[in-house]
Amino acid sequence: MRYFEDIEVGSTEEFGEYHVTKAEITEFAEQYDPQPFHTDEDAASESAFGELVASGWHTAAMSMRLLVDNYLGDQAGMGGRSADELRWERPVTPGETLSLRLEVVDKHCSESDPQRGYVDNYIEVVNQDDEVVLSYIVTGMIERRKSDE
Repeated sequence: MRYFEDIEVGSTEEFGEYHVTKAEITEFAEQYDPQPFHTDEDAASESAFGELVASGWHTAAMSMRLLVDNYLGDQAGMGGRSADELRWERPVTPGETLSLRLEVVDKHCSESDPQRGYVDNYIEVVNQDDEVVLSYIVTGMIERRKSDE
């Protein structure tokens, strides 16, 4: 288990492989973001995108899946605190494969809870061509190691 004390500012990781399907794009959009360029290929072809694209919120959800499966599972995580500077850099289309790059950019102890620390991670989600499709900074709450004193 990785605790707050085990996480180093400046450390980087790259991981994951998430295959995006047309069915998943339309299913997510029909439930959460039913704009025509996410749900209908014909309408999408007439949109500014020119083709069916994933909702940005779907892309963010896929990035969360990559984080949970490849990074957060061995952390003493206590949940998220914030997400800042969210940028949808380019649309995600059916058939793309996404992966994630992460850099720990800051960390500090909680002033109100001595057992909690905050870790800021800069996230980039990239496609199979190494093009950034989504970027953001997420602050996670991480349990601090209990002292034996």
